[in-house]
Amino acid sequence: MPIYTKKGDKGRTSLFTGKKVSKTAARIEAIGTIDELNSTIGFTISNIKNKKSKIKEELIEIQRDLFEIGASLANPSTFRKLKILERVSHFEKFIDEMTEQMPKLSNFILPGGTTAASYLHIARTVCRRAERRLVALSHKERIDKKILVYINRLSDLFLTMSRFVNFKSGKEETIWKGDHK
Repeated sequence: MPIYTKKGDKGRTSLFTGKKVSKTAARIEAIGTIDELNSTIGFTISNIKNKKSKIKEELIEIQRDLFEIGASLANPSTFRKLKILERVSHFEKFIDEMTEQMPKLSNFILPGGTTAASYLHIARTVCRRAERRLVALSHKERIDKKILVYINRLSDLFLTMSRFVNFKSGKEETIWKGDHK
């Protein structure tokens, strides 16, 4: 069976329910951005050298979460039993664990550093875009509010992971200095 169906050739697609919607619909934008985030994470994983990295393992779990979130968004008539609030608590503990080992963040930092840290920054910014798409969707249609909490905390996790990867690699952070300094 071929991957192509030709059903989307006119700018419309189907939700899981079978309902046809424009490919520019807020729900499709949100689903697409979650998919883009998942792909960004996959690329990030491929740039983490340490095969036993806790961060790498965590990113794979996040990819699984994002598939669940995408499935939930694709089927707006029912709410899946997402267990993502448990994951949010886990994220917070992991953030705290990494933060305790690093110098305190007292300034804005410029994205960069190692390749893996740089890709984590890209994941963070795609995650923030996904959050904006989800908030826009939530203003128009009903979504599981737990998804918003999860995505918000996920961007915090990506920032902390990027800092931690640089810290463990001995890569110094570049502090942002505004024009007035």
